[in-house]
Amino acid sequence: MSDSYGKAVLDDLAPLGRELRRAIPDVYKGFGELHHAAFTDGALDSRTKELIAMAIGIVQQCDGCIASHARGAVKAGATKQEAAEAIGVTFLMNGGPATIYGPRAYDAFCEFHDAAHGDQAVAS
Repeated sequence: MSDSYGKAVLDDLAPLGRELRRAIPDVYKGFGELHHAAFTDGALDSRTKELIAMAIGIVQQCDGCIASHARGAVKAGATKQEAAEAIGVTFLMNGGPATIYGPRAYDAFCEFHDAAHGDQAVAS
């Protein structure tokens, strides 16, 4: 696995996002509120929601979404095995492209997981 795929993607996007946020702060504020509401625990916990969002990022082939939600899933307590299985569903639902973006997502997830928990083998 690479040492910085997920972090590198987020680092590249951060200054661009800050610049646009200055131009349209109300739009970003509204999106932030939607994000908060969507990820608040309900019938589904935030861990599950972050894994779903990461899977959607794979299907949409969005590196920024993948990195952001891989990091979010780690912060919400997802395990490497849970991430791997969520990514596996994308193979079924999106076919070949998911076999390209899925490994990127797993690499990002493992990068953030290992940074948060130390280098560990796949855990269930």
